[in-house]
Amino acid sequence: MTPIMLELLVRSLWETILMTLASGLISLVAGLPLGLALVATARGGIAENIWINRVLGAVINGFRSIPFIILLVALIPLTRLIVGTALGTWAAIVPLAIAATPYYARIAEVSLREVDRGLIDAVRAMGGNRWTIIREVLVPEALPGIVAGFTVTLVTLIGASAMAGAIGAGGLGDLAIRYGYQRFETSVMIAVVAVLIVLVCSIQWLGDRLVAGLDHR
Repeated sequence: MTPIMLELLVRSLWETILMTLASGLISLVAGLPLGLALVATARGGIAENIWINRVLGAVINGFRSIPFIILLVALIPLTRLIVGTALGTWAAIVPLAIAATPYYARIAEVSLREVDRGLIDAVRAMGGNRWTIIREVLVPEALPGIVAGFTVTLVTLIGASAMAGAIGAGGLGDLAIRYGYQRFETSVMIAVVAVLIVLVCSIQWLGDRLVAGLDHR
């Protein structure tokens, strides 16, 4: 691989990391409250409201059912409104974050539902309000699952960011398509695949170590 291609590979790796971390952070900040809302408003929840739960669940399921490549194109007007362009790394963060948020919300919901009901009842019996239950019981007890789910979300975002490269988002996907596929440079394609494997394995390893440190069962 030539020095120029190596430089392109490094730059593309940085763009992929930027897209993944930025959209992942947004999905965490927006998705965790959505997951909490789904659990809290469910039947028997700390803020039971079946209608809100159903509407919220339907909206989340609706976004999750849209293939990412279609969502990517459909959100071009919104991306232009927010970023000012539909091309480039920063533009790709918008659809990536919107796609990842409902995905992570459902993962967080599963972890939060696994919290021991007896702990919630105990806090209620001691006079704890909803925010106390969320802050002292739900989130701390579900934290290993929340972190594990966030790790899975980041790995999924790496694949989605590569797909976004098909419409000029930059990153490793764009490099693989423009040079590895369109110019038949096999070495570039192999290098991109190798870097993606290392990146995914590294994120998964870090996530697993963090979960192991948080899980005191």
